[in-house]
Amino acid sequence: MKDSTRADYEDRLLRTKRYIESHLDEPLSLEELARVACFSPFHFSRIYTAMSGETVMATWRRLRLERAAVALRYGEQSITELAFEAGYETLEAFGRGFRKLTGMSPSSYRSRFRFVGGKDLDKKLQARLVDKQTYGGDVKMNVGIQKLDDMFVAYVRHVGPYQNCGVAWQTLCGHPDVCAGLGANTLAIGISYDDPDITESNKLRMDACVTVPTGFKAPEGISTQIIEGGEFAVLRHVGSYNGLHACYRFLYGSWLPQSGREPKAAPALEIYRNDPDSVPEDQLITDICLPLKVV
Repeated sequence: MKDSTRADYEDRLLRTKRYIESHLDEPLSLEELARVACFSPFHFSRIYTAMSGETVMATWRRLRLERAAVALRYGEQSITELAFEAGYETLEAFGRGFRKLTGMSPSSYRSRFRFVGGKDLDKKLQARLVDKQTYGGDVKMNVGIQKLDDMFVAYVRHVGPYQNCGVAWQTLCGHPDVCAGLGANTLAIGISYDDPDITESNKLRMDACVTVPTGFKAPEGISTQIIEGGEFAVLRHVGSYNGLHACYRFLYGSWLPQSGREPKAAPALEIYRNDPDSVPEDQLITDICLPLKVV
């Protein structure tokens, strides 16, 4: 397959995956998704499976189950409620699907990985935390509520371990059309869709984004999207990016249950306030922005 053809196919499959991500609670048909991808329904399924490593319906089911796993760790919904929310008609079917994904039943998963008071019950997960003394719940972390406007961004999708996202940033910021528009007011934003405690590392999704003018025309290999504004819970992290995951766990596991607010059905954002190539690692500033439902 020629590079230009592959890039076109990847762009169309990315469009399909974004459609799935934004329609998780709706029944989806192969015909509908084929139209989104601009492929013939006769060939769409084979193309998607060959390039993604799983069927399109497997992607849809996995994302719903991973969402349920997040709720089991941090939320208060019953397992029955989560089963129906994930699209299963019976608890037995939900249990089978969940066990296939995680290796354990929903009730066992909740008992083992439940996030309580800033500390995990599972020692292995706790050992994966970076800077446990700072973010383990013993030190008060300041979270503020801020309103952000809609942001039009150019982006490159990265799939794999979050720490390996450098290629996506280089592809984005190294493109002449994007580079020409970078300036003092440009925001670099990361959108991390998955919880690395739940999703396999090779399936983690992240969009490396920079803000661009509304009329920006995306060149080949670059996509655009609008990040919806609104109210966000904002936690500022100063230091290595390795500490970000612990901040997320604090936000979701400690701050959110006590805040009286509910998260909106949208991913959190990371706004990088300075350049990792220009400042020491311990001086990096990152605002983690959790979108909130309107009160």
